[in-house]
Order: sequence, then C-alpha cells, then structure tokens
Amino acid sequence: MYNKVILMSNNPLVSVIVTTKNEGARIETCLESIAAQSYKNIELIVVDNNSSDNTKNSSKKFTSLVFNKGPERSVQRNFGAEKAKGKYIIYLDADMTLTKDVIKECVERMKGQDNKEKIGGIIIPEVSVGSGFWAKVKAFERSFYVGDDSIEAARFFDKAIFWDSGGFDERITGPEDWDVSQRVKKRSKIERVKAEIIHHEGKVSFIGLLKKKFYYGKGVVNYLKTNSFYATRQQMVYFLRPTFYKNWKKFFRNPLLTCGTIWLLFFEQLAGFLGFLSGNIAYSKKAKI
Repeated sequence: MYNKVILMSNNPLVSVIVTTKNEGARIETCLESIAAQSYKNIELIVVDNNSSDNTKNSSKKFTSLVFNKGPERSVQRNFGAEKAKGKYIIYLDADMTLTKDVIKECVERMKGQDNKEKIGGIIIPEVSVGSGFWAKVKAFERSFYVGDDSIEAARFFDKAIFWDSGGFDERITGPEDWDVSQRVKKRSKIERVKAEIIHHEGKVSFIGLLKKKFYYGKGVVNYLKTNSFYATRQQMVYFLRPTFYKNWKKFFRNPLLTCGTIWLLFFEQLAGFLGFLSGNIAYSKKAKI
C-alpha cells in the first residue's frame, strides 16, 4: 500500500486523488498505473461516491485511504485535498491511466521553477482511446487541443496555491477543471509536461456523448456566474476555438473523421445549450424559494 511506501523518499510527497462511482470494472487499471509510476513518493486517496459495486474493495487493495463522499466530483476532489498530506496534488478520474513518468515530470517541473513567478498548476496532455467510430471521432477532436492552454486544464497543483485559489467550486460539475485552473492562473503560472494521461473512453455512443454534454451543460450556469461569457467563449462555443482553424490541414487529411467531428460538435453544442437552459430554469426556481 502507498502509505507504507511514502517514507522511502526525500522527494516531495504527491497526493494522487481519484474520484469514483461504480467504477469496479476499471478502477484497478487506473490504480495499477499509479503504482507503476517512476516517482515513488506517492500517497493514494480514493474518494468514492456511494458505489453499489466493488469499487471500494478493489481500491483497498492499493490503499487504506478510501473514503465515501458525494454528491458530485467537485465535492469529492475538495474532500480528497483536505485529506491529502502531500505538497502537491493531482486529480484523476477512474477511467484514466498515467504513463510511467507523469508524476516525475510534474515534480521536476515544479522543483525547477525560478523565483520570478511561482508555478501553481501543471497541464498534463490527455490522449483519448476507446472503441467504435465515435470514440475515434472524440479522440480526433481532442487531438486538436493538445498545447492549447485555453482548452486544456491543469490537473497537478501546488496544494497551497490550490487552496489559496479557493479549491474547486462545489456548485460546478463539468467546467470545474477550467474554473479552478483560471483562478490558479491569477495567482501563479500554469506550465505543462510532455508525459501523457490516457483517457479510456470505452465503448462510445453518439447518444451517450450527448447525454453527458446535456448533464455538464447544467453546470455551466454556475460557471458563468463567476466567469464572463466573453472570457470563456472559446470553451463554451466549439466553433470559436482557434485551434480548429490553425490546424485546418488536419481536417483535409482525415475527411471521414472531420465529417464525424462537425456532426458531433453541432449536436453536442445543442445538447449543452439545452442543458444550460435546464440548469438556468432550475437555478431560477431555487433562487425564488
């Protein structure tokens, strides 16, 4: 277990926080990738949200720091950070795995900073993998975002700066990664590393993607309460993202995936907007009570 290993190194302790809900089928793959990290001074914290499967028992094979907290991801992440003893924290979802040098590169980048401006967060590029045509489309779309600081969000943080920035806004689910990164960036630099996170999408369906976008769209209401639409327009409106136009040749090299991407983004935009309207109605009703 990690809490037996962490005393073996003089390097800064890194707390890896994994949020889960009914992830018994893939949680061990995620946790195995953390165990295989080349950087060994790691504390693993799993924050589960009332799973009804074997997620908790599977997690306990890797760490004794398994907790139950809900109702949403932002709450789980803040709870994990409260329990964390590390100088640095990194957030993962259960459908992600780390390539072996992710944490090593993040710590080296943090330790190698100059004294002019402190680094508060680090962006780790993500590569999507999955099965089916729509998984390929989603991976193709996300490949445009690598290196784009307006779309990619930090996952690795200096814990003190993370808390000084307010942590995750627990009212937001969906854009919470952007929100916390923007607040951290106001107090410090956001840097990036080359080592990658692999995002395992599994079997991806068109309807499933739209349902997810509708759900996340509800969280945009609270996100826009503290972030102006003008400042977040590239995040909110897919077709305003400059990376698509800067890399236009990539579309011509992949005509089938390009057609799928345009089709998907149009309907995801629609689903997200409908989710936003639904969330706005719910917010208005709650405000009247």
